[in-house]
Amino acid sequence: MESGASEASSLAAVEERELAALRAGDEAAFLALVNRNHRAMVRVASMYVRSRASAEEVVQDAWVGVLKGLHRFAARSSLKSWIFRILVNCAKTRGASEGRSVPMSGLTDSAPEEGPSVSPDRFSGDEERWPGHWSDPPEPWPDARVESSEMVALVCEGIEMLPDAQRTVMALRDVEGWDSGEVCELLAVSEGNQRVLLHRARSKVRAFVEERLGSGRPR
Repeated sequence: MESGASEASSLAAVEERELAALRAGDEAAFLALVNRNHRAMVRVASMYVRSRASAEEVVQDAWVGVLKGLHRFAARSSLKSWIFRILVNCAKTRGASEGRSVPMSGLTDSAPEEGPSVSPDRFSGDEERWPGHWSDPPEPWPDARVESSEMVALVCEGIEMLPDAQRTVMALRDVEGWDSGEVCELLAVSEGNQRVLLHRARSKVRAFVEERLGSGRPR
């Protein structure tokens, strides 16, 4: 417990120094902030607008809003959470002007699913000894293969092919390193909904990678 409290205190101190630098007009601090968050901001904005170009423009608008609002930021939430709330507001406004909105069903665990995340052929049938259990289970890939540039490229390609909500949740959790609470707060979804979206996304990406590698097994 003491270790966790100490870590939280240390992170708060770092953010306080960063905020002070930003308010003082430190360009290096602002550039570091942009570099750290830009990729995730584009991913989130893409949920609400029609194109990557629109998402990039939304992110630029959000940064303008951040610069204008820094002196009003009361630090009742983390700086990152505040920045992404500005982003979502900008993205929703832009999406509405483009005639695009994110249906709430896309962010819930009751959303219609286009098919099972894992092929039914990989499970035992009702007539077999262990119905519903894996007949063709996934096998862990060797560390060397997982860390290879080929695997990284395939995973990134698989993520980009996911539906908007699933892509955003998996990217934030598995690529950007956000925790579940941060994702739930940003997207205004329950922990259960976030968990389902992440499970579906991971299953689809794994299936995509297995298919591309051939025979469903790492080489």
